[in-house]
Amino acid sequence: MGAYWFLRLVLVLGLLGSCVHGLGVNWGTMAIRKLSPETVVQMLKDNGILKVKLFDADQNTMTALAGSGIEVMVAIPNDQLAVMGDYNRAKDWVKRNVTRYNFNGGVTIKYVAVGNEPFLTSYNGSFLNTTFPALRNIQNALNDAGVGDSIKATVPLNADVYSSPTDQAYPSSGRFRSDINDLMTQIAQFLSQNKAPFTVNIYPFLSLYGNDDFPFDYAFFDGAPQPVVDKGTGIQYTNVFDANFDTLVSALKAAGYGDLPIIVGEVGWPTDGDKNANTGYAIRFYNGLLPRLVGNRGTPLRPGYIEVYLFGLLDEDAKSIAPGNFERHWGIFRYDGQPKFPLDLSGQNQNKFLVGARNVQYLPAKWCMFNPNAKDLSKLADNIDYACSRSDCTALGYGSSCNNLDSNGNASYAFNMYYQVQNQDEFACNFEGLATITEQNISQGNCNFIIQIVASSSSSLTMTLMGSAFVTVLLTFLLIFVDALDVPFTLLIYCCELLMLFDIVFTAILVNKFYPEMLPLLDFFLMWTL
Repeated sequence: MGAYWFLRLVLVLGLLGSCVHGLGVNWGTMAIRKLSPETVVQMLKDNGILKVKLFDADQNTMTALAGSGIEVMVAIPNDQLAVMGDYNRAKDWVKRNVTRYNFNGGVTIKYVAVGNEPFLTSYNGSFLNTTFPALRNIQNALNDAGVGDSIKATVPLNADVYSSPTDQAYPSSGRFRSDINDLMTQIAQFLSQNKAPFTVNIYPFLSLYGNDDFPFDYAFFDGAPQPVVDKGTGIQYTNVFDANFDTLVSALKAAGYGDLPIIVGEVGWPTDGDKNANTGYAIRFYNGLLPRLVGNRGTPLRPGYIEVYLFGLLDEDAKSIAPGNFERHWGIFRYDGQPKFPLDLSGQNQNKFLVGARNVQYLPAKWCMFNPNAKDLSKLADNIDYACSRSDCTALGYGSSCNNLDSNGNASYAFNMYYQVQNQDEFACNFEGLATITEQNISQGNCNFIIQIVASSSSSLTMTLMGSAFVTVLLTFLLIFVDALDVPFTLLIYCCELLMLFDIVFTAILVNKFYPEMLPLLDFFLMWTL
């Protein structure tokens, strides 16, 4: 018995030590097919990840997180910032998305992210006038709800909100962007007054992306051949992460808030979609980052512990690729919750894999490929474009994992991605006779032809069908036995109409949530029947 409990203790301690202290991950959900929230939460727990950063406060996600002990940063999307300028709306948001989960066995909410990189220059100032009012109202609403001491509002910002002047391009010269300097100072002051952290997203990969002149090794942590010397302090910087972080430290100091706590809200390395995005470089990056975190090395201007959230947990194949094809490949796990490469989250650089998602259900082992017997190839390019515009073909790009396929292989990849998105509907693998279905895996080398997972909302479809069937049976019963029922006929008709209305509303709600692509068909049906 003693040996049994000793082994139990070893296992527990091993689990607790399986992740860098304070390390979190970003859980994004912009995917064509999503794993169920329950599956993802179990995956987090299996890997000892006890902190997660969200991009919304979805009820299903929050319900799955309840009782898990995982610390959570919920979020308000950018398109809701203007609404949060109304204090009553902010109070309502806090009530619905924060305090309702604040109970024993509920969700451990630590932060509220107000927007996501709202001051990106590519947004052309769209959120400049709405972000700070939203931040102020949300924090005040948290304070009024009695949770402001333990739950803080913050604004995750891109690193483009600060920089060093070109004639003094080193960290100690860091300043906030001139067009938002006053606004950033105002935000920093408010965060300081409320003992809330400043949150920044830092991406060394983006320093390399599209910039062949950037010193390649400087993006990693294993030592650049020629360190960058800060002429203001004499400090030698061997990696761009430290330099970027300390540029922010200097900008905050110049604004009068040099001691403001800083959270790294996003940092990571993509594994596809660009010549510098692959698993080898991702392994190199994480094997440099994680030991630094576990050793609490910090940066030259901020030595010590840094709170960090890796970006991201899962690949998201429905994200915009406006920034680049790599945007859909940031996950340390694939779309199906399986690990991409060996990664030791304890920071010990042991060659071990993460624990993948459990009990994932896949569609049948079938693929859609280019039809080798096709004769008329005049419309091949158009059909490939059609397939890729409605699925994810980013792996076909220059330097990506499927870049070396021949023309027929490119067609097969595009056709299969569309076929999988369409739940392997046989009519989705035709393309004017250019495609055919095969049960032989047509993956080539590092180029993976996927089989899509079964949508996690399948149970909701069952609920819809069961609900509709119940209403249909009940209506049939009422109409058959109308003479035996001792009720006025008009009342019976009224009850039938209410039941039908309930059925329509119930179906519409579930279709809108889980199958939005079917809304036009539902709309046509309602117009025809009503």
